[in-house]
Amino acid sequence: MRIIVNGQQAFGRSVLEALLERGEDVVAVFTAPDNEGGPPDPLKECAVERGLPVFQPRSFRRPGVWDAMRELRPDLGVMAYVTLFVPEEALNIPTLGTIQYHPSLLPMHKGPSAINWPIIFGETRTGLSIFWPDNGLDTGPILLQKEVDIGPDDTLGSVYFNHLFPLGVDAMIESVDLVRDGKAPKIDQDPQAGTYESWCRAEQAEIDWSRPVADVYNLIRGCNPQPGAWTRCNGERLQLFDTRRGAETDARPGTMLSVGDKGMEVAAGGGSVEVLRVRPQGRGKIPAGEFANAAGLKPGDLLG
Repeated sequence: MRIIVNGQQAFGRSVLEALLERGEDVVAVFTAPDNEGGPPDPLKECAVERGLPVFQPRSFRRPGVWDAMRELRPDLGVMAYVTLFVPEEALNIPTLGTIQYHPSLLPMHKGPSAINWPIIFGETRTGLSIFWPDNGLDTGPILLQKEVDIGPDDTLGSVYFNHLFPLGVDAMIESVDLVRDGKAPKIDQDPQAGTYESWCRAEQAEIDWSRPVADVYNLIRGCNPQPGAWTRCNGERLQLFDTRRGAETDARPGTMLSVGDKGMEVAAGGGSVEVLRVRPQGRGKIPAGEFANAAGLKPGDLLG
């Protein structure tokens, strides 16, 4: 079975490596254009190392790209961590179709920040879907799904790297086998069900300390490591990363309750958050206690 892999970053590379290690006939790799001055994409790097043809179109809407894909005579397209929209004209070129990874239990959390939002919303379960993409956004029929728990202290990083990444690679390989064996289902998504959320970016990651402490804590862990929940400290942006729930308090939200070598405790609605690691504006991540001492913070000071 002739396979083309479309994707990028470490997940795309891991899927490609898994396919090659089991002897799959990968005939080409499609990935995003290089970022000028940036490091090579891990998927592209792996493809070059293995001597595979690499295509980096700026758009998959161009007939010239479709012609290049047809010349490869693919049986199956495997889309792993794809950020460019791929229309059905390209999706349908492989004789067996195209399958795609999405890090949520579709139809829930369609969209580009599908791992952030379940954590931010305080959900206790998420998962991944392998589906047959179409011209909608994460709307195609489901092939396979895997569930994972979201622990009370899980972050975006822990959910992805400990669960959705390795489980997703295995699920892609399992799906390839199902397609080859003619056993891959196509279960339509309910068009009236599910949710869509757009990017979780800096404007969505600003902390409102007056919100219930659970909401504040979920926002911080759901944005750790990207995009990084943030607040204002002495007029400058301060991103918060490693945190844990503190004690109940009726102190004014945003009030610094304590400052120590290990971190600082900040009041939110009905409770507090212990902050262990931060990123000051224009700097790298440092221990929160180190930042607080250098900034001269003391109990009673306000964030936000």
